[in-house]
Amino acid sequence: MERCGERTPGVPDILGPQLDVLFCGINPGALSGATGHHFARPGNRFWSALHGAGFTDRRLAPGEQYELLAAGVGITNLVARTTATAAEVEPAELRAGAQRVAAVALRWRPRAVAILGIQAYRQAFGRPHATIGRQPEPIGPSELWVLPNPSGLQARYQLPDLIEMLSALRASVRPEGGARRPPPPA
Repeated sequence: MERCGERTPGVPDILGPQLDVLFCGINPGALSGATGHHFARPGNRFWSALHGAGFTDRRLAPGEQYELLAAGVGITNLVARTTATAAEVEPAELRAGAQRVAAVALRWRPRAVAILGIQAYRQAFGRPHATIGRQPEPIGPSELWVLPNPSGLQARYQLPDLIEMLSALRASVRPEGGARRPPPPA
């Protein structure tokens, strides 16, 4: 698998060929920016939800983020700029991020792109009435999903809810019960 840190310094994109899912966060938080690891804050539920949904055979630590490539999972962000909270991200940055993520989807052709954060998705993609789940329109060749932000600060969705939603995404991209399948045709 290829390791690709397309944006440096900061938190590199985790990209490679034949991805089942490209998860897209809003932007790196302070600890992620300091460590260079996605979803680095201890209260973030991304790594636990990913494992609970069966994308990984164990709960990975943020420092093991490149191991996701072997599991067919990649990570990027709408906005590369590190902030203390996602509320500091400007709407124009989100809109520019949507264009960049669409270009990444065209280049790497994951089966699905999952935006993690409904409000950020609505602003970035100009879909003010979007809901959680699979979206009717694709992003490039990929299914488009919107899922809750896994930050521990987001109390509306608890870990079992996140696992259930990520399990639905996994079933969509791996309908054979967990086996990975080839990427969409070029």
